Amino acid sequence: MPDTNISKRQYKLLHSLQVKKYRKQHQAFLVEGEKSVVETLQSAYRVSELYCTADFAQNYAPIIETSATKVLVATANELKKGSHFQTNNSCLAIVQLPEPTPIAPLAQNEYALVLDGIQDPGNLGTIVRIADWYGIRSILCSPDTVDVYNPKVIASCMGSFLRVNIHYTDLEAYFPSLAAPKVYGAFLDGANLHEWSFPKEAGYIVLGNESKGIRASMASHIQQKITIPRFGQAESLNVAMATAIICDHVKKDTT
Repeated sequence: MPDTNISKRQYKLLHSLQVKKYRKQHQAFLVEGEKSVVETLQSAYRVSELYCTADFAQNYAPIIETSATKVLVATANELKKGSHFQTNNSCLAIVQLPEPTPIAPLAQNEYALVLDGIQDPGNLGTIVRIADWYGIRSILCSPDTVDVYNPKVIASCMGSFLRVNIHYTDLEAYFPSLAAPKVYGAFLDGANLHEWSFPKEAGYIVLGNESKGIRASMASHIQQKITIPRFGQAESLNVAMATAIICDHVKKDTT
């Protein structure tokens, strides 16, 4: 029978995991909301503590029994007190951070995304979902890109973080070590995607910071600049929206 009531110590832990340094200290992060929690329970990630309503515990009993180390049943109001989001009223999970894995070399005809200093959690979460939608299995992030285990990123991912490999690395040190594949970058003055096609070969696509774009030190490793043509007066596109358009061109050109 699951335990009941959330203690002050547990509330403190739940709230602390909203901060990166405590996620690192506890080697854990939060997943909230029914869909994302259920997908996490069904994944290879280890759920150390699950907080949920009695209805959730009953509806998903077989999954919970095999996947959650500890289960605590609580009311919807109790869950809201421990949640980052006021709309969460059914479940939240403390999940162990996975062990870092090496960056896998790209397969033939495979593209990966590279994020240079993305700061907005919603943008990163949406980019991860876009990668998942288009079957892109890897994202390389600069060390100053927002933490993928930030609660806002996890919420925006809607479970896609379970299917996309996300690596943080010194990009400027990583790319000079590659003889291939080619590195593309999104700029305002690149090749027009309506007139140019991605080749059917492996490649990396770099997207830059929301306000500053791709930094000069990273731009030096890019062999081909690309751009989404503008027809109106907007100064720029949101980076997540630009990612979706570019990924769509990649799939159209290479499949």
